[in-house]
This record gives sequence, structure tokens and C-alpha cells, in this order.
Amino acid sequence: MQRKRYSPGRVPGTLLGLGAGLAVVAGALTGCSAADTAEDVTVDAKAGAAAAPVAPPGRYRTLFEPCGAVPQATLRDLLPGTAALTDVERAAVLRGTAAVTYDTDRRVGCAWTADSGNGTHRLVLDVERVVSYDPTVSDAARAQEVYTRKQLAAGIAVPETPAPTPTAPTAPTAPTTAATASGATKVSATGAATPTGTPSSPTASGGATPPGTGAPSAGTPSAPATTGLEPRLLGGLGDIAFVGDALGTTGGSGTQRVVSVVFRTSNVIVTVEYRQRTTGAAAAPDSKELQDRAQNLARLLADRLEE
Repeated sequence: MQRKRYSPGRVPGTLLGLGAGLAVVAGALTGCSAADTAEDVTVDAKAGAAAAPVAPPGRYRTLFEPCGAVPQATLRDLLPGTAALTDVERAAVLRGTAAVTYDTDRRVGCAWTADSGNGTHRLVLDVERVVSYDPTVSDAARAQEVYTRKQLAAGIAVPETPAPTPTAPTAPTAPTTAATASGATKVSATGAATPTGTPSSPTASGGATPPGTGAPSAGTPSAPATTGLEPRLLGGLGDIAFVGDALGTTGGSGTQRVVSVVFRTSNVIVTVEYRQRTTGAAAAPDSKELQDRAQNLARLLADRLEE
């Protein structure tokens, strides 16, 4: 068998193939290592990102039972027609009628109605617990949005917060020099010479008042007089509150006044609606009487929420 002759400087084909294979494997391993490193950096960057702040939950998680929240004595005062009823009829009226709701932890209500000789009194109570499904908006903030819509519907404007007025920078002024002798001239900051004996303005010397600066003319319309009973914001009731008052007609010659007191405490909104309807020639329901009664009940319910 004839042996192959060895030539210096030449590498056998087998060794060349083996070297090429090792280079390919090394390149693949290097590529995987680089990819793994980049992927690890991405994951670490995401893990280190700051999470969005979560808004605090509302103060209230449940609601009270509405039909039993108003004392019997208060109901008899609000519904004077119950005085003429029998004990059984009175008990049925004062029991109230619960509103139909699907979740009593979110919304409850109750209504009472009593007829009298010259009309009808009706009391409606609505209590809503507002929940925000946006983690960045608190329950109280969402409840404020609901309350604001009710306030606007009652014709009460929402006060605007005035924006701060920017103050213009004051330009430096050059020192003013003036002579002490009478009749001399002084140099103003602008460099102009002004006689010190300049006469005063016509207004200061008792002259005529320039046009447009005098007192308003007698023909200027004055603001309409207010009675203090118009729809308005209320203080000292919940976080924020208002009272609405509307007078209308009801069939024939009857009149109806509807007074609504709405207040918000944290994420709960309470609405007390008290209405009186008169018939025939009876006088229109008294606004102050209905407002006082509705506000007294609203304050009682606000205290109930604090228990």
C-alpha cells in the first residue's frame, strides 16, 4: 500500500473542516449569549419602571337602610296628612316604600306620601355610593363629578377657581435728581426736564371730571333683589351641598313646589326631595317652610353617615 506524501505548510482537509465547524459553533454560542443579554436588560428595565399611583378608596363601603333612617316623629312633621289617618293607615304610610335597586351597597332609596285636605306632601330619599373603576381616580373625586352634574341641573353655577395673575417684572429706574429752588427743573427717569411748578390736574383742582369717570347714571339697571331662598350652595352640610327650589303648576289650578337638598360626603351622595302640591284656590306652598324642613332632615342624615 502506497503512503501519501506529507508536504510541509499544508493542512489536511479533515482538520480544515473540523476548524470551520468549531468556528460556526462558537459564533452561534456568541450570538445566543448576546441575545440573552439584551433580553435580560429589557426585562430589568421593565421591572424597574415606576408603577402609576393608585387613588385611595372611598370612605364608605356600605349604605344605611333608608326607610328606617328617618325618625317617626320627623316623618309625621313632614307629612301632616298622617294626622287624619287611622293607626293602621298611618303605620303603613310611615313605613315608606323602598326603591327597587340591584345592589343595596351601591344605591338605596325610600319614598313617603300622604294626602291632606288641600294637597299632598311627598318625601323621597335617594342615597348613592359612587365607585371609581379608574385606579388613578379616587371614589370621592368620581362622586364629586356626579354631584357637580346635579348642581348644574339645579341651575347653580360651579364657582371657577381664578388663575393666578402673572406679575410683570419691574424695570430698574435711574435715580431722580431735582433742584430745591422754587421754579427749578427736575430730571425724570426718562431724562426729560419737567418744571417743578407745573399746575395740578383739573380733577385735583376741582375742575370738571373727565368723561366716563363720573358716577353711574340714574338709568343704569340694578341687580334683581334676592330673597335668600333661591337655589344656592349650603355651608356646614357634608363636604359640599346645595338646595334647589322650583315652583310649577299641576293640572287645573293647582301648584307644586319641589325642594331638593343634595350633599356629598366622601363617595356618598344624598338627595332629599320634599314636595308639596296644593289644589284649587289654596296658596302656593311656602318656600322657606319646605326648605327648612328638607335641610333639617339632610343634616340628620349627614349625622347618620358619621356614626
